[in-house]
Amino acid sequence: MVKALFLIMLTLALVKSQDTEETITYTQCTDGYEWDPIRQQCKDIDECDIVPDACKGGMKCVNHYGGYLCLPKTAQIIVNNEQPQQETPSAEGAGAATNAAVTSGTGTGGVAASGMAASGAVPGGGFVASAAAEVQTGRNNFVIRRNPADPQRIPSNPSHRIQCATGYEQSEHNVCQDIDECTAGTHNCRADQVCINLRGSFTCQCPPGYQKRGEQCVDINECDASNQCAQQCYNILGSFICQCNQGYELSSDRLNCEDIDECRTSSYLCQYQCVNEPGKFSCMCPQGYQVVRSRTCQDINECETTNECREDEMCWNYHGGFRCYPRNPCQDPYILTSENRCVCPVSNALCRELPQSIVYKYMSIRSDRSVPSDIFQIQATTIYPNTINTFRIKSGNENREFYLRQTSPVSAMLVLVKSLSGPREYIVDLEMLTVNSMGTFRTSSVLRLTIIVGPFSF
Repeated sequence: MVKALFLIMLTLALVKSQDTEETITYTQCTDGYEWDPIRQQCKDIDECDIVPDACKGGMKCVNHYGGYLCLPKTAQIIVNNEQPQQETPSAEGAGAATNAAVTSGTGTGGVAASGMAASGAVPGGGFVASAAAEVQTGRNNFVIRRNPADPQRIPSNPSHRIQCATGYEQSEHNVCQDIDECTAGTHNCRADQVCINLRGSFTCQCPPGYQKRGEQCVDINECDASNQCAQQCYNILGSFICQCNQGYELSSDRLNCEDIDECRTSSYLCQYQCVNEPGKFSCMCPQGYQVVRSRTCQDINECETTNECREDEMCWNYHGGFRCYPRNPCQDPYILTSENRCVCPVSNALCRELPQSIVYKYMSIRSDRSVPSDIFQIQATTIYPNTINTFRIKSGNENREFYLRQTSPVSAMLVLVKSLSGPREYIVDLEMLTVNSMGTFRTSSVLRLTIIVGPFSF
């Protein structure tokens, strides 16, 4: 009897113990899940089906494990996940992170996404797991990746692996993360291309100054495409440089050109006056001169072109101008015997005390001529035997600008010993005195030299 009673009490204890364990282990699920009595495991609740008007503002409801998402109606969703392998959901099975790639055709506008991530108290676990949304925007699409808010608190299970989309890999926290093919060196960009990492992929671009033609990067001919140079454009590899025409220089922006004032850079460009012009310069000469070889001034011979001299006058050209002198310069009692030569007849008593002849000569010299300088030679035209010739400056040398040096028994040289500035005219009488060796014969001749000093040193 005692033995039978002990067996009955032991059986009741075992039944009570089994009922308690079955209630705790198989009928409690986390938030967002409910117990499936047929499959004997927790299953996801479809909130989009049971919650009336779950999403507002024209958003569409997308059911998710342990919750739901509100996304634009144009969003396309690709979900990569793996079904839990355990019958009893745990923090790893019920709240494991799932990757979702969302592509929107709404342009560059933002995507408003809200959802209830899997969370709840796990039997025997004593912690709460939740998932957060990370949004990465591109030019024409959006990539939303759901990552655990605190990966360090999610227990890892080596036997539970997730499957990631192409271009992603599983991280140490059991979530899908982007593979940087550019850093890893797994891209296939050419040596002349630049690798740009994208979410889940990469792209090959050409460096600045190059454009893609087929599979190659070729240098852009910037001078033809968008010439920004003011004057000359030269294409170089990957860029261009601007240059200026002669007479211009590049401005500080390296695009425009500024005129060079050549007249300010040097005072020796022109013989007389420099005139700056856009991109060049020109030389000018004073009246009576003309420009030769672009920079030099040359006297204009007005006597060969146009002049205002009368018929009874002769034109004499000098540096910078001309003068009109009488064709017959002889004054009584002198008479004209040849061009510019006047003779006083011996038969005329007035001629006894006067020079036998006067010859008129004209010369022109430049202003500020260097000194001493030989400027004119006088020579006897008639040589008498047994005579001695002497030479002197008879008049026109009051300021001692000239000196007459005898060079032979019948000639002498007029020397300029002081620098003269023009315009100015000097009339100098050079006399040759002739006497015989006996002293019984004496005569003189005068060369009247008109010296015109030009206004300039050229």
